[in-house]
Amino acid sequence: MLGLGNPELGVLMLALFVVFIMFGFPIAFTLMALGVFFGYFAMGDLVFSLLVQRSYSVMTNDVLISIPLFVFMGYIIERANILDRLFRSLQLAAGPVPASLALATLATCAIFATATGIVGAVVTLMGLLAFPAMLRAGYDVKLSAGVVCAGGCLGILIPPSVMLILYGATAGVSVVKLYAGAFFPGLMLAGLYMLFTIIMALLNPKLAPQLPPEERNVPFGTVFWALTTSFAPLAGLIAAALGSIIFGLATPSEAAAMGSLGALLLAVGYGADYTRRWALIVIQAYGLLAAAFLVYLIVCGFTALDVDRRVVAFALFATLFVGIAFIPITSFTTNQLKESVYLTARTTAMVCWLFIGSFTFSAVFAYLGGHEPIEKFVLWMNLSPTGFMVLAQIIIFILGWPLEWTEIIVIFMPIFLPLLKTFNIDPLFFGLLVALNIQTSFLSPPVAMAPFYLKGVAPAWANINDIFRGVMPYMIIVIVSMIMLYTFPQIGLWLPNTLYR
Repeated sequence: MLGLGNPELGVLMLALFVVFIMFGFPIAFTLMALGVFFGYFAMGDLVFSLLVQRSYSVMTNDVLISIPLFVFMGYIIERANILDRLFRSLQLAAGPVPASLALATLATCAIFATATGIVGAVVTLMGLLAFPAMLRAGYDVKLSAGVVCAGGCLGILIPPSVMLILYGATAGVSVVKLYAGAFFPGLMLAGLYMLFTIIMALLNPKLAPQLPPEERNVPFGTVFWALTTSFAPLAGLIAAALGSIIFGLATPSEAAAMGSLGALLLAVGYGADYTRRWALIVIQAYGLLAAAFLVYLIVCGFTALDVDRRVVAFALFATLFVGIAFIPITSFTTNQLKESVYLTARTTAMVCWLFIGSFTFSAVFAYLGGHEPIEKFVLWMNLSPTGFMVLAQIIIFILGWPLEWTEIIVIFMPIFLPLLKTFNIDPLFFGLLVALNIQTSFLSPPVAMAPFYLKGVAPAWANINDIFRGVMPYMIIVIVSMIMLYTFPQIGLWLPNTLYR
């Protein structure tokens, strides 16, 4: 074809993909079309068998089953107004602290990130909820925008991140270990965001004025009750879903299924009418039973899950009974459920087509030997492992300007992965650095999705350039966090190494 050898055709195939994406063609079908087109010239009719085989492998991949379940869990929580109540309670709790609204926003984003990996949903919700509240309190528009956009992107890093599932499936790395490894780096990044925001508020109080005394001096009992009724149930759901994965009690798919059920019951419970005395008594009794069950499991070292299935069955049936009893008096409607199911199906279909296209593209690219020129060029540079790691992260950082994270993971990761063995780099550690790095792809123009999500719900006078200027310091913080993780790798590796020796 055009007098080119197979490796050169592979490089041309990759270059054409980037060009077509720049013109706005759909990612999944661009990958599939290029894979079939170049594959037909390389292997003839076998490329169609390859396409069928790759499609079937996606449908039978056990790892990918957890994606629609975690996405459904996130959409249910989003539509149940749980985030609204959580933000209000954290706002009350952080009242006396400098930049309290900004800190409440970041904390809410971090907590909600552990319930869903849907960046667009978190940024949009916080753009409707927290951004106007900060502006009304006199906060600087750039600081407010940076807080909402940066905090909203944490969902792509903190488990249960869909991105980590895709990386695990692409790189052949355990998703359970990735979840455990990303937990502390995610908390570190959220903590750095908060620390920077507090420092900026202390250096220039005009950026984040303190709230009026009536909003800061709230009785402790009010704060405690608000946190208990909003944070505790959501934290319990997150701990049950993520804890069961990290401690090896359930696979990601099993934990996602239980998390989806828990999200449904939580949505029904949050929307219940507690002016009815029986409903309040039932939920208080259930809370006491749930707390006792948790203490029982801790005392038994979680061995009760294996020893006495009757205890687990009783807890599950009690939960279902409470959820069913609250259905007639809840404000969570069937329309909200239908919307969640529809959005989950749409997102899942996008991910499945993306995987079919990327698997086909990668298989043809490897058949053509497209990796060879790139690998030879990297080896010709005679880099050290540190030099290669820096080069790879710089390339990913630059790719994040025009491309989305999905394209980076499914197309460019297979190019870097074969080189990791050459430089003796752990794919798990590399994936954690990539997960941090990809935070910038949501913040960096021109494709910066988080600022555009925020602009879509922000007041008309909020300029997109102010939003971009607001996210720049938080992009620098992401780079600082990457340097910290590379310098102290045990931030990401200690937990998986401890749990999975």
